[in-house]
Amino acid sequence: MRRETGDERRETGGTAAALLPSLVSLLPFLHPLRWLRQRIDAWVLARVHKRPGPIEVPRNRVYIVPTRFGWGFALMCIVMLAGAMNYSNSMAFALSFLLMGLGLVCMHHTHANLVHVQLRAGRVRPIYAGEPAHFEIVVDNAASHVRYALAASWARETNAEPASDVPAQGFTSVNLSRIAPRRGWLEAGIFEISTEFPLGLFHAWTWAHLDMRCLVFPHPARPGVPPPLSAGSGGTAGAGRSGQDEFAGLRDYQRGDAMRSIHWKSLPKSGTPMVKLFSETVEQALWLNWDSAPGQDIEARLSQLARWILDADGEGRAYGLRLPGVNLAPGLGEMHRFECLKALALFGREK
Repeated sequence: MRRETGDERRETGGTAAALLPSLVSLLPFLHPLRWLRQRIDAWVLARVHKRPGPIEVPRNRVYIVPTRFGWGFALMCIVMLAGAMNYSNSMAFALSFLLMGLGLVCMHHTHANLVHVQLRAGRVRPIYAGEPAHFEIVVDNAASHVRYALAASWARETNAEPASDVPAQGFTSVNLSRIAPRRGWLEAGIFEISTEFPLGLFHAWTWAHLDMRCLVFPHPARPGVPPPLSAGSGGTAGAGRSGQDEFAGLRDYQRGDAMRSIHWKSLPKSGTPMVKLFSETVEQALWLNWDSAPGQDIEARLSQLARWILDADGEGRAYGLRLPGVNLAPGLGEMHRFECLKALALFGREK
């Protein structure tokens, strides 16, 4: 078997590189509709800028092209008109012009179905890395008529969400999802609102870029690795303060003590009322330190810290977080958990 020499391989590669521009130049002839849509998309996307919202869709920002059924419908009308001209059939002329007029009216309604619709950002819930981020887009309709069959999708993606109607002088919400590959802020990007109402002969769309982003927490590590004592966790101190956990004895009644705290069984023996004393176990706060997380990889350490935060929160234990340049005091609750996970998500990233 003969092997190609280096010169022959270079010559073959040079020939393929020389043919590539020729193949690209044939794209308008091989796939004219796809080439035309790509040119339109590139021209429009260059003029879409991020805005805080609400964004009102003007008439000159609604773009419309025939669908596959629209092109077939136009071809059918042309064939019928040619047959009517060939046979001088007045009924064929009437039917051809009626269908053409129907197509023009359909194009007008499809375009008008998007004009003056307002778009604004909705709620975006934080997620963990690897999960889909859901961006809520609120579509407002200030007109006195219903907007039918509006669908949303990401720019240059064919998979659109199910179409929904917007009631007159009302609103509806659509959700667009995108997988979050890494922690930090995930920008929503440019999305498309489109419609093919009423007959599906034309596809009208507009693009918008709302100032929306989703906070992505580090993906928690697998459970099973407890936080080490060197992470700042303390032990337990018994009977450090009064509480309602364990019975600790009796004391003399003082004015102002609650009636339910009186030990009535001892009253016949002592002759004076006695009050029950209780003590509770005081648990020191757990400190989660960056240096105590196992491993050398930054993402692995952040994942382990996220796991410890979730475990401590599930146990109802107060915890604090110490990262290089970050020191969050111990606390409890949903807001404290959010602040700790947010610190992990934005560690080493832009705020």
